[in-house]
Amino acid sequence: MASQLSLPSFFDPANARAWAYRPNLQQVFEEATAFRKRHHVKASAASRPRVHLVGIDAQKDFCFPEGTLYVAGRSGTGAMDDSARLASFIYREVDVITDITMTMDTHFAYQIFFPAFWVTEAGEPLAPHSLIDLDPSGRMINVSLAGAVLHANIRPNPAMAAWLGGDYAWLCKQAQYYVEELKRAGKYTLYLWPFHCILGTDGHALAGVIAEARMFHAFLRGAQSHCEVKGGNPLTENYSVLRPEVLGRWDGKGALAQKNTAFIERLMRDDIVAFAGQAASHCVKSSIEDFLGEIVAVDPALARKVYVLEDCMSAVTVPDGKGGFVVDFTPQAQAALDAFRKAGMHVVSSTTPIAQWPGVTL
Repeated sequence: MASQLSLPSFFDPANARAWAYRPNLQQVFEEATAFRKRHHVKASAASRPRVHLVGIDAQKDFCFPEGTLYVAGRSGTGAMDDSARLASFIYREVDVITDITMTMDTHFAYQIFFPAFWVTEAGEPLAPHSLIDLDPSGRMINVSLAGAVLHANIRPNPAMAAWLGGDYAWLCKQAQYYVEELKRAGKYTLYLWPFHCILGTDGHALAGVIAEARMFHAFLRGAQSHCEVKGGNPLTENYSVLRPEVLGRWDGKGALAQKNTAFIERLMRDDIVAFAGQAASHCVKSSIEDFLGEIVAVDPALARKVYVLEDCMSAVTVPDGKGGFVVDFTPQAQAALDAFRKAGMHVVSSTTPIAQWPGVTL
């Protein structure tokens, strides 16, 4: 049985609260090299069982109040606390975790869930933290979180047509089809988020304390620092790392997007898969739900190899400035955890050693 190891000298949990913190990767490399020799840590490739930690979207825009879509949870310090706990977990279990994959929410200026994608009849953009829905006649409308109609007859921004093939009529039909498909599949109403995780911005990067822990693991275990990039298709959301929300086109001519088949197959081969990251109510939830769907299609008993680090993720909340919330997705996150337990997955704490997780033999 592997024992939990001491924390490296450079690790400071307080850095989980520092937007500007940048790890010294040469120092991380040197200490990992010395750590490996001192503790006789085996290379990841030689280790069994295969323990794969999937860190969902631990990026600066989500993990700090300075970010454009900070995941504060109900505590107000949610994602920062989560990052400190997740980094500590990686260091303590670095000789047990064989693989770490970080997912990277990756966006551009015009995406179907951003205000810039849409315009009113007057050609004006919409506001974040509002919804795109359908009225009884099937027309697309913009509504507030309270359900009040803000704008009727909204449409995609015509400026996008040129770089999306030049057919604006097709684009309008695809946008309506997308909203309809979300409703048909019983998914959430299309939510307009603030601009976040734009490729090339500071907010796209991993939180420094997580980047540091991930690289220490890679250098120590001889494991590649893998990332899975998601979210770049302008015509669909991609909460889950395993698949976009809508795969098809309104005209049935080919696929709009595809599942992440290679990553799905990799997770299916792993002995233990642990999930953590942001946000519990959205990207973490969707990724685990999609993985559960893949598991059920093969063998529902495989759900027992999935572990969810409950204390390393928080739900999206939008404060109202009066001590309450405009929107609070905590109940959705809790309902998802209950569903995962019912399916046979394990909801665990990062402070419990992996060796003590139910069903684990090291």
